[in-house]
Amino acid sequence: MIKKIKYIPLLILLNSCQSPEKVKLEQYYIGGKEIFEQNCANCHQKDGKGLQNLYPPIVGSDYLKDKSAVILAIKNGLAGEIKVNGKTYNQPMPANSHLQSLDIAEVVTYIYSEWSNERKITTVEEVEKILNKK
Repeated sequence: MIKKIKYIPLLILLNSCQSPEKVKLEQYYIGGKEIFEQNCANCHQKDGKGLQNLYPPIVGSDYLKDKSAVILAIKNGLAGEIKVNGKTYNQPMPANSHLQSLDIAEVVTYIYSEWSNERKITTVEEVEKILNKK
């Protein structure tokens, strides 16, 4: 007789061996990747390398040095010229006004984890503080 083994999702198994902070970082990363792929990858590409001369790369981007600017750009969009790694881009970036603070925190966590070697959560509180500055 063959015993039936119950399926345990890999994520649950991996999470059981991690600290609560690492689990939360992983959750933000996964959620952020999904949001990025739905809202950003069309222009910035799934690999973050941008689209030729039209849309700037995120990988190795000097624009990531200012996280406040990144958060504001994600929420409110951009218009006009910007320089990224010494190259000028002038395509509008649409606002993502439909994204909530948690969504933005997750996508920023993903971007910085994936392409800037930052292994920490960008919190909802950080995002709201930046978005609510007058």
